[in-house]
Amino acid sequence: MNRRQMIGSAAGAAAVTAVGFPTASAFAASATAGEKLKGNIRHSVSQWCYGSIPLEEFAKACADMGLESIELLGEKDWATVQKFGLKCAVGYATDYGIPKGFNRVANHEKLIADYTAMIPKAAAAGIPNLICFSGNREGQNDNVGMVNCAIGLRKLMPLAEKHGVTIIMELLNSYGHADYQCDKTAWGAALCEMVGSERFKLLYDIFHMQIMEGNVIDTIKKNIKYIGHVHTGGVPGRHELDETQELYYPAIMKALVATGYKGFVGQEFTPTWPDKLDSLHKSILICDV
Repeated sequence: MNRRQMIGSAAGAAAVTAVGFPTASAFAASATAGEKLKGNIRHSVSQWCYGSIPLEEFAKACADMGLESIELLGEKDWATVQKFGLKCAVGYATDYGIPKGFNRVANHEKLIADYTAMIPKAAAAGIPNLICFSGNREGQNDNVGMVNCAIGLRKLMPLAEKHGVTIIMELLNSYGHADYQCDKTAWGAALCEMVGSERFKLLYDIFHMQIMEGNVIDTIKKNIKYIGHVHTGGVPGRHELDETQELYYPAIMKALVATGYKGFVGQEFTPTWPDKLDSLHKSILICDV
């Protein structure tokens, strides 16, 4: 099988395991040598997974690893990561949580006000994406929820288009996030068509969509025009992207690059290693195809 074949290295580069993941010694060697990333993937990381590390310390470590972004930050933290030459690929615009989203017209007044205030600020700070959520079903029909989302999001599109900021709705599994409405790629893609703007796209979370529907590579290829951002995570458990889980991230990343995707890939797994930064670095190398 291809993923069990040894991958040769051209000039004595780090060895890899039989499944194509860096070995512990290869990982350590690359970290010591300060190996540069290939540049095909725009690497980002979700800050919440490393919340025990002070943001300035974390930002310096990420910059040293060659990451381009730390994401899922509120406005108050944008300048902190920028001090270290990093971007924030995805910002927050509202204090509404995941269960309360655009699928309820009753939420629109606050959501539209919050995003209207934040879109120009994001543009000025160089934040390309603001995250949003559908909200939970709570007995609501999926078609009704989609229409309600479109009604609210359409009102934001002229401002988003003016400032070049993309609103991205995250695809989440509705087992872990019980009752969440935007839980299938097809539903999200249909909403993108209904909104009808290049400034509304999906945050395709590989961890969540593996749980909900699988067939990750084919789904990415067929829906790439709707995908504005990508998240990683090992299945099961949302841990490291290595040989401990069922997805083979080198193949997924190669397929993503082959589509011409130019957005960010945000690492969003909860580390299990004692050294969380080593864990992050290993997963970055796995995805750096």
